[in-house]
Amino acid sequence: MNMLLAVACGGALGAMGRHLISGQVMRWAGTAFPWGTLTVNVLGSFILGVLMEYLALRWSATQEMRGFLVVGLLGGFTTFSAFSMDVVLLLERGSLGPAFAYIAGNLLLSICGLFAGLVIFRQVLA
Repeated sequence: MNMLLAVACGGALGAMGRHLISGQVMRWAGTAFPWGTLTVNVLGSFILGVLMEYLALRWSATQEMRGFLVVGLLGGFTTFSAFSMDVVLLLERGSLGPAFAYIAGNLLLSICGLFAGLVIFRQVLA
């Protein structure tokens, strides 16, 4: 039960963060391209890289804290369902180029974000 509460609380905070950051990015960048979802996916992947390295090397967090941070907070912050919806909307608009750029951007930049988080945090610890 404690794990479920930890994940639920983290998920609520992550979803609120996603809503706020994604909305702000869309206000700055416009709505023609789903920059907000791309931003939270890449940022969340970067944060996950830092967090996983920190958990592995410096902090022996409880399972509940790991569930709160990784599954809840970051799981609620990044989102595959919003990504999928954005792709379908772009495709339905006939925006094939932007749709495939968005798919590639989410995939490659999120993986790069996670890797960058790991590498940067390792350098900070060194």
